[in-house]
Amino acid sequence: MTLLRKYRDEAKLLAGGHSLLPMMKLRIIGPRLVIDLKNLRDRLAYIRDGARVVRIGALTTHADIELSRTLMRDIPLLPETARWIGDMQVRNMGTVGGSLAHSDPAGDWPVAMLALDASVTIQGARKRTIPLSRFLKGPFTTALKPTEILTEIVVPKPPKGHGWSWKKFERRAGDFATVNVAAIVVPDGRGRVKNVSIAIGSVNPTPYRAVNAERILRGKRPDAGLLDKAAEMAAEKAQPSSDLRGSAEYKKWLTRVMVRRALEEALSRAGITLEMTQHA
Repeated sequence: MTLLRKYRDEAKLLAGGHSLLPMMKLRIIGPRLVIDLKNLRDRLAYIRDGARVVRIGALTTHADIELSRTLMRDIPLLPETARWIGDMQVRNMGTVGGSLAHSDPAGDWPVAMLALDASVTIQGARKRTIPLSRFLKGPFTTALKPTEILTEIVVPKPPKGHGWSWKKFERRAGDFATVNVAAIVVPDGRGRVKNVSIAIGSVNPTPYRAVNAERILRGKRPDAGLLDKAAEMAAEKAQPSSDLRGSAEYKKWLTRVMVRRALEEALSRAGITLEMTQHA
């Protein structure tokens, strides 16, 4: 913390290095000082099971999450997300906290954590915990001040019996997503949706929750027509740009497709079957 206070914007923190080092090689950034956090791993790499939440240290690697039995049991969305990140080397070196602090619009962790209503703990002159939705400010921009470090992610456990889905469309294995979607569905025990969350990334400056789509699904036993409507509403906020991964129109269409597939899978895992009649 002393070095951060001294060098402020001229210093960068090195966690796994898979985001920082490529940006330095491309001369996108040129920090005066790089602070290696590896000596903090004993303190900031952990997965702690609580009654209602799981606490994940910022230096926990993607592989740690992928192989965590606690998360496989209580929050299976997270190990599945980890499995899709990069290759084995990336997963063994890259960290969840580093990914969130990097705030890449095409990153995977911001999407999964948004769907789970996660919060982040930040340490500076004082300690504070804020929702991830307020932490992510824009492309490569967060609520972190120059003298602060992200130390922990707090993830509420979804209710037992929830359904979940992680969908990522990529040009090749290990690539950044063209579109990525996370969905959580909580059943009410009578074949309806008690609660639902849908998070979408790679098609907006910042990953977002499809709140309008969530709203029309709550309290309903969906049919195919309602799922189509929810997917359409979820894609309304998408503002993709045309690039090597496809045109803006293609990405918008792909967002609808991926949201619908994610909802179908999450509903199935929650034990909710689709109504046969179409929603009017």
